[in-house]
Amino acid sequence: MLSQIIIHTPLWVWGLLLALLALGLNQMFTRTVALRRTTLLPLAMVALSLYGTVSAFGAAPQVLLAWLATGALAAWLVSQRALPPGTRFDAASRRFTVPGSVVPLVLIIGIFLTKYAVGVTLAMQPALAHDAGFRLAFGALYGAFSGVFAARGARLWRLALQHERTARAGSTLNA
Repeated sequence: MLSQIIIHTPLWVWGLLLALLALGLNQMFTRTVALRRTTLLPLAMVALSLYGTVSAFGAAPQVLLAWLATGALAAWLVSQRALPPGTRFDAASRRFTVPGSVVPLVLIIGIFLTKYAVGVTLAMQPALAHDAGFRLAFGALYGAFSGVFAARGARLWRLALQHERTARAGSTLNA
């Protein structure tokens, strides 16, 4: 049965998986990232997560609420954590030095596998698209992924804003 699922998966899905793997693997190494890019990846992953939810279950209010509530909770939990040691912001270049982490790879592949599993499951058992437990569980899972991504980006923005405030306060004292 697994071989039939894989055989019937469109080729573009495997291309997408390879691109996502490359993106996630790149996150495992210390890198310098522009402020804009620290926003784009979380926004793209939140959009992919929301798309996965809506494409599987429609715009059902209770599913979207589960997505939003779980996303907000996950974002709050992650935002309470400190940035990894070695994370720095250079105001002059508006770039971050970000230590490598496996977390983005796990999240990216988690969203992909969730979308794939939901798609396969609904193709085999379409009635599950109307099952409240199934819809809420996967809506919440998608939301959790979104919240973690959003908070990781927000923590970097918070670092940049703190650095900017400190620089402004220092220039005010020197004036």
